[in-house]
Amino acid sequence: MQQFQQYIGGGFSDGSARFESRDPATGSVWAMMPEAKSADVNAAVDAAEAAFLAPEWAGMTATARGKLLYRLADLVAENAQILAQLETRDTGKIIRETSAQIAYVAEYYRYYAGLADKIEGAHLPIDKPDMEVWLRREPVGIVAAVVPWNSQLFLSAVKIAPALAAGCTVVLKASEDGPAPMLEFARIFDQAGFPAGVLNVITGFGPECGAVLTSHPKVDHVAFTGGPDTARHVVRNSAENLASTSLELGGKSPFIVFEDADIESAVNAQISGIFAASGQSCVAGSRLIISNKIKDAFLTRLTEKAESVVIGSPDDMATEVGPLCTEGQIRTAVDLIAASDAAGAKVITGGAPLDRDGNYFPPTVIDCSEAPNAPCLTNEFFGPVLSVLSFDSEAEALQLANDTKFGLASGVFTKDLTRAHRMMRGLRAGIVWVNTYRAVSPIAPFGGHGLSGYGREGGLQSALDYTKVKAVWLRTSDDPIPDPFVMR
Repeated sequence: MQQFQQYIGGGFSDGSARFESRDPATGSVWAMMPEAKSADVNAAVDAAEAAFLAPEWAGMTATARGKLLYRLADLVAENAQILAQLETRDTGKIIRETSAQIAYVAEYYRYYAGLADKIEGAHLPIDKPDMEVWLRREPVGIVAAVVPWNSQLFLSAVKIAPALAAGCTVVLKASEDGPAPMLEFARIFDQAGFPAGVLNVITGFGPECGAVLTSHPKVDHVAFTGGPDTARHVVRNSAENLASTSLELGGKSPFIVFEDADIESAVNAQISGIFAASGQSCVAGSRLIISNKIKDAFLTRLTEKAESVVIGSPDDMATEVGPLCTEGQIRTAVDLIAASDAAGAKVITGGAPLDRDGNYFPPTVIDCSEAPNAPCLTNEFFGPVLSVLSFDSEAEALQLANDTKFGLASGVFTKDLTRAHRMMRGLRAGIVWVNTYRAVSPIAPFGGHGLSGYGREGGLQSALDYTKVKAVWLRTSDDPIPDPFVMR
C-alpha cells in the first residue's frame, strides 16, 4: 500500500484526512492519498501568498525564473517513466501513451522557460507632450489551478508553466480520481530549486477542497479544466473573490470525412480521435460525420479496426485500450447507449461493458443516421464511444458539425484545399485539425467556446493571461502643475 502526501510551503504532509485510491484495471485499493480540507487549502493559499510577496520570488529576475523552469523541464524528462507508471496505475491510462505524453510535457516547461524574459510591456505615444507613459506587465497574483485526472501532467503544465514564467505562484488541486502522478510531480518540483510556496499541490473533494480554493479571498485567478457542471460552480465561487477565470471544458467534437478523403488515413485518425486514451479526452472526436458516398466502406473498415483493438492491462505496452478511470463512466456509457437505442440508434459494434475485473468498456460505434435526436450525439461519454451521422452536401456537413453546445475541437478530412479553407472558416470550434487529429504543441494555443469554456492554454497568449497591465505616468515638465481643478 503506497502512501502519498500533499505539498504545501515547500514541505510534505498527510493532510487533514486520508482516502483510498483504486486501480481501475483491477478495482483493488493500491494507495492512500492525502485529503485536503479547508485548513489545508488555507495553508496552501497562505504559502502561495507568502512566496508571491517574498523577495526570493518577487525580486527574482525573469531570466532567473526561466532558468528554474529549464531545470524543472530536465527533471520532468528524467522522471518521465516514473510519472507515467504512476499515472497508468492510478488512472488506467495505457503506459504506451503516458510514457510518450509525459516525456513531451517537458517541452512545455522548456517553452515557457524561454518565454519568461520575453513578456514585454510597452511605451505609449501619449498625446500630452509633457508626459511619458509606459505599460508594465506584472504577475496577476495567486493562481488556483484545478485539473482533472486525464492527461493531468499535460493539463497542469499548461497552467503551471506560464503562471510561473509570468511570476505568479500556484496552488494546484489534483483530481481526487487518480492524483498520484501530481503528488509525485510535487516531489520532482521540490528538487528544482524554486522558493518554498511558489507551487503547492493538494487534492481533495468538492465542498471542502475545490470550493474553498476557488472562492478563496486571496486567489486572483482560477484556471480550471473539467466538465461544464463543475465549471458553473467554479464561476459562481469566483464571484466571492472576483478572480479572473479560464475554463477548458468538454466537447462533442465533430470528425468530418468527405468523399475525396484518403479512407485509410481518415480511419486511423478517427481511431486515434475516439479510441486512443479509451476516449477519455476532452478533444475526443466523438461525432463522425461521414459522406454518404463512402459511408459503408468507411464504417466497414472502421469496424474491422475497432474490433481488432488490443484491450488489456494498461501497463502492457501491447495494450491499445485500457480501462476507464471510474465506475461512474461505465454507468454513464450504459445509460446513454440504452437511451440512444430507444431513440432508434443502432449499435454497430461494442455497446456493453466487458465481463472482466476492472472498468473495461470496448470500442463502440453507434449509427445515428436514423436517430438525429439520440442522446449519444449531445452528451459527452468520456469513453470509447463513437456516434455516426451522414451527409450529402458540404453545407449539411457544416450544419451537423455546428449542431452542438460545445466548441472545443474539430477534424476535417478532404483533399480539396478550397473546401478545407471553407470548413476552417465555418466550423465553430477553438481547434480545427485538417487531415490529422489530436496533435498538440506548446507553441499552439488550445481552448474552446460555448460549453467548452473560454480562455486559451499554450502559446504566448497563455503567459500574457497570467499578467495584469499597469499604466505608469511620468510628468517630464518642471513647470508648476496647472489648474488642479481641471483633469489633464
